[in-house]
Amino acid sequence: MTTPDTQQPTAVIVGGGQAGLATAFYLRRAGVPFVILDDQPGPGGAWRHAWPSLRLFSTAEFSNLPGRPMPRYDGFPPATHVVDYLASYEARYGFTVERPVHVTGVTWSAGRYTVHGMTDTGPRTWTAPHVVAATGTWSAPFVPALPGTFGGRQWHTVTYPGPAAFRGSTVAVVGGANSGAQIAAELALAAAESGDGGTGSGNPVTWYTRHPPRWMPDDVDGRALFRRNRSRALTVARGEPDPGADTSLGDIVMVPAVRRARDAGLLTATPMVDSLDDIATDHLIWCTGFRPALGPFRSLLSHGIPRQPGLHLVGYGDLVGPGAATITGVGMYAKQVAGEIATGTATQP
Repeated sequence: MTTPDTQQPTAVIVGGGQAGLATAFYLRRAGVPFVILDDQPGPGGAWRHAWPSLRLFSTAEFSNLPGRPMPRYDGFPPATHVVDYLASYEARYGFTVERPVHVTGVTWSAGRYTVHGMTDTGPRTWTAPHVVAATGTWSAPFVPALPGTFGGRQWHTVTYPGPAAFRGSTVAVVGGANSGAQIAAELALAAAESGDGGTGSGNPVTWYTRHPPRWMPDDVDGRALFRRNRSRALTVARGEPDPGADTSLGDIVMVPAVRRARDAGLLTATPMVDSLDDIATDHLIWCTGFRPALGPFRSLLSHGIPRQPGLHLVGYGDLVGPGAATITGVGMYAKQVAGEIATGTATQP
């Protein structure tokens, strides 16, 4: 029996992580044939590459894709729990995912898109009137340009391997959001516990931020951030101006390690320097975020907006909308895109 996924696809989804799977859920429900192309060897998307101690900012019951709750976890789930969830989600709905496929480019001609990719057996192409870009941001780490020279080894959130690699060294961590706080806290706690540092002998970790840390209350987790983003998204959907992020509640979720390091006096922010010459540590870890990984689609976009109908962006944070890059927030955007594909009502560029 032919199912929507095995027919000639109406849509090619590029990316098999949370954004691609959420879009697939709504396309399947609308009866739209599609295929998912993913560059990973297995399910999980970018969560497969998260640093070992990374934790979600909210509990499992508040980290759901449409249709299937995340299994319960005591506390803040680690990245491995998310990978397992995405794998079970993919299997539950039997999505057709071709992997590993490294998409090298996307072209448009006469109302159809051609997706060019490289597989283990050689080059292949897929054609469809719609393409969903769901490639996320993890493969496009951002490092700000600063004058000066740093003499040590530089890292980014995406390459951070955990504290063992930094034992006995001094480390600068740059970034005042959750990833910077989590990594700085983990390194400072590890140094203190191993005797390499701490309040008595000096903290070998310097945490640089552009503004004082905006801690969330200890009894509030990432659910407040998600509610805030959803309220913003609904406001924009009504055609009203985006009210912007409300930082009065704070930005940094007090996961246990961050709270421990802060309360021990190991997580004190230092104002960001103006030149790399002023950072004299052995290592420098940039926790400065990511940019949309839109390389294969660049020629089809103008300032982040598709030039032709049929190209849709899902995920990517504020490029798409508030909360669009989160597990629980991506669903409303995926539903909108799937509806546009199913009814042909997408706004023409």
